[in-house]
Amino acid sequence: MLLDSKVWAGMEPEREFDVVLFGATGFTGRLTAAHLASAAPAGCRWALAGRDREKLEALRARLAADRPVLAELPLLVADSAVPAGLRQVAASTRVVISTVGPYLRHGEPLVAACADAGTDYVDLTGEPEFVDLMYLRWHQRARETGARLVHACGFDSVPHDLGVLFTVNALPPGSDKLPINVQGFVRAGGTISGGTLDSALTAFSRLLPMARTARARRAVEPRPAGRRVRAVTSLPRRSRAARAWVLPLPSIDGQIVARSAAALPGYGPDFRYAHHAAVKRLPVALAAVVGAVVVVGLAQVPPLRRAVSALRRPGQGPSEQQRADSWFTVRFVGESGGRRVVAEVSGGDPGYSETAVMLAESALSLAFDQLPPTSGQVTTAEALGTALIDRLTAAGLRFSVLDPA
Repeated sequence: MLLDSKVWAGMEPEREFDVVLFGATGFTGRLTAAHLASAAPAGCRWALAGRDREKLEALRARLAADRPVLAELPLLVADSAVPAGLRQVAASTRVVISTVGPYLRHGEPLVAACADAGTDYVDLTGEPEFVDLMYLRWHQRARETGARLVHACGFDSVPHDLGVLFTVNALPPGSDKLPINVQGFVRAGGTISGGTLDSALTAFSRLLPMARTARARRAVEPRPAGRRVRAVTSLPRRSRAARAWVLPLPSIDGQIVARSAAALPGYGPDFRYAHHAAVKRLPVALAAVVGAVVVVGLAQVPPLRRAVSALRRPGQGPSEQQRADSWFTVRFVGESGGRRVVAEVSGGDPGYSETAVMLAESALSLAFDQLPPTSGQVTTAEALGTALIDRLTAAGLRFSVLDPA
């Protein structure tokens, strides 16, 4: 069920905007703006925000070339390094979209502003340390103000988080009373942007601080009462279910899935999730392992890290043709009580075109859908659930049951 913004106006103090896109002139920001231009419902009050007015005006002109009604789209000038301006942005809107990374370097002031203002917030970060720090510093404040802080609303980690929810919901009735085991197998083809490369190198260079922050979060985060939830790591192997060689994939996705499982009783009394990369040929799998080790090693040495980062600068990304040729599939195998279901989430360019869709639709869902009451730092499955699955399906992503239980 969709709620018109006018209905919302009677339920909470009116704000000038429904959605503000911050970082609109960056590579992913421009793609997100283009999706909002085509997908925002009639009456949606949205605005572009960033630190460079000329770039904002140029982006607005490009959007208005196809949709003249956007010629007067509001522009907000704000800098991630100036908290006062970010507080004004957060106070002006019901939902903020942030595409400004690396988030560990630039992201906290806007999260803080939204938590203080009671403003819903979405981003596309895949940086575990940033997400854990924001939980430690701003989860409780957001609970007090009613803000929903929803990180990882792009390829990290929407297909995985919602894919597991979709798989669990496809299990036979009564599975929520039994142990549930789900495995995810990721295959993708695409090219990374400068911003993604910068964020990844930043994360790889901070493995020890990342581990310390994760421990600090575990020490204070409540555990589900009477239930057990685990994100587990399995050994590399040939998988019949994936029809490929599978390698453990130590991304943020498994952590997000586990947090959703902890929040949602429908995942059963004992839930396990294992996250894998799936590769068709063994030599490619071995090369991927070696390549990952090399990149992590280079990230530990600042001059080498800067040299790798210079290969693609922030703001640079794959061409339109490269994005058109990109794709992803994530296959899920869910088992409970001796029954098994196989499901899949698939789409086009994972890192940018589809990420922009996921990010924009997450914000629109927060702004207009009837959702369960949540606040604080929450996941997409917990806060948005099947409403976001419906939105993404309508936008062209595919959620399919391949082998029903």
